[in-house]
Amino acid sequence: MKLVFKLSVLFFYFTFLTYPQNGVRLIDFDAKSLGRGGTSIGSFDHAGLQMTNPAGLSFLNQQVLDVNFSLMAPSLHFKNNLNDADGANNLFPLPSISYVHQYPNSKWTCGTGFFTAGGMGADFSLKHKLFVNQDGSFNAQEYHSQLATMQGGLSVAYKISDQLSAGVSLHLVYSMLEFGMPYSLDPSVMKGTAMPGMTFGQMFAAPPSAGGFGYSEVTALAKMSNLSAIGFNGKIGLAYKVNNDLSLGFSYTLPTSLTYKNGKASMDMTAQFNDAFGKAVMGYLAQNPSKTPAEAQAAVGAQFAGMGIDLSKGVIADYNLEVELSSPQSFGFGFSYKTSDVFTLSGDIEWLNWKKAFDKMTLNLSDGSNSNINTMLGNNGTFTLDFPLLWENSVIVKLGGEYTVNNSLQLRFGYSYGGNPVPQTTVFPVFPAIVDQHLMLGGSYKAMDMLTLHTAFEIALSKSLEATNPSLIADEYNGSTSKLGTLLFHLGASYNF
Repeated sequence: MKLVFKLSVLFFYFTFLTYPQNGVRLIDFDAKSLGRGGTSIGSFDHAGLQMTNPAGLSFLNQQVLDVNFSLMAPSLHFKNNLNDADGANNLFPLPSISYVHQYPNSKWTCGTGFFTAGGMGADFSLKHKLFVNQDGSFNAQEYHSQLATMQGGLSVAYKISDQLSAGVSLHLVYSMLEFGMPYSLDPSVMKGTAMPGMTFGQMFAAPPSAGGFGYSEVTALAKMSNLSAIGFNGKIGLAYKVNNDLSLGFSYTLPTSLTYKNGKASMDMTAQFNDAFGKAVMGYLAQNPSKTPAEAQAAVGAQFAGMGIDLSKGVIADYNLEVELSSPQSFGFGFSYKTSDVFTLSGDIEWLNWKKAFDKMTLNLSDGSNSNINTMLGNNGTFTLDFPLLWENSVIVKLGGEYTVNNSLQLRFGYSYGGNPVPQTTVFPVFPAIVDQHLMLGGSYKAMDMLTLHTAFEIALSKSLEATNPSLIADEYNGSTSKLGTLLFHLGASYNF
């Protein structure tokens, strides 16, 4: 058990940074199938079926160990009225391992495996209108995200007849999450009373002519870290061999609810508060031209003190954090058709219910440590925020071909199209899960009787998405453009016992 735990920790470490291929899910999980476009639901020829259609394991007819390793190289770009910047150049390793055991003279087949299921990650250094140095230059801020999901467990397939099989996978899901960036909200979240008949939110939103600051949003430097979640996922499948040339498959994946616990969050409103304080001082001087700047600052400080704000405590708070998010349910159908002795055509079509899973990300913050922020927000340090995502459902179509050169060599090609689930209203640079077209090439070489090596090259064609104006995330994204493209290299080995 200690060895299993150590191996699991190692896999989780390597998969801490992964990138989206459809939403935040990889196109497929095995180098062999990825060479032909990720088609696997109706192609019963590898141990990775545990992630796509466990029923197909019945037709492997042997014990097999599959080891896969992928390397991902994403390319990101973001442009708005202040930035025209590339994201950090990162390389992300994506491993998986799986084993299938066929019982002699039995209708049962079992499998186990650990798989990189998906995720996303991005790093930018960007200018923001609020974060300006005293000399007027911009103080670039770090925009960071990490979401990684790993899953694994047991799969069982039962051969109902020589042609028909049913299968189930029961998987433990482990996920990790981080965010760090300027985080903007509508001023209405500041429900604390600033003065009789006016909340802090109303004061920050009201125009200067009405005694306010005229903000359309309030912004804090926010960081979320140490978040992890454990959940359970189930898959069911049917596999049908019509004849030696044609096979069909159907699969259903259950949704997975994830609550990321034991996280820490920080909220730094210093830049926003200093900007508001500066506006208040300028307003005071405009009304009292005989006063000095020092006298104006003292008078404004006294006004804030009268609202319950102790300037000596600043406006930086730490919180305990939980985040609620889900992975989507999906339905899939696939086929594999051997058109000749040397060529096989395969295809999959899947529907992913992103609309329900990624409607929003719920942030539950508690034990806020700063009384000034608590006063402005009108709570005791415990509150909930909903971060809008509003993703749309996606349909993925995959097509692939496989050509047998000889008994030792097979060549593959494939194409995948998955409708981009990210709407223009909520796209932003550290969650750019927008690519939709993939091209693949691959092959297998039988190095010896029991060992076959697989390789594949995958390119996610670069895609840009322009945010709406206004954006539902923050003003800085109004009319902005996020761009993503990805290169992936896949290696795999199958050992047949």
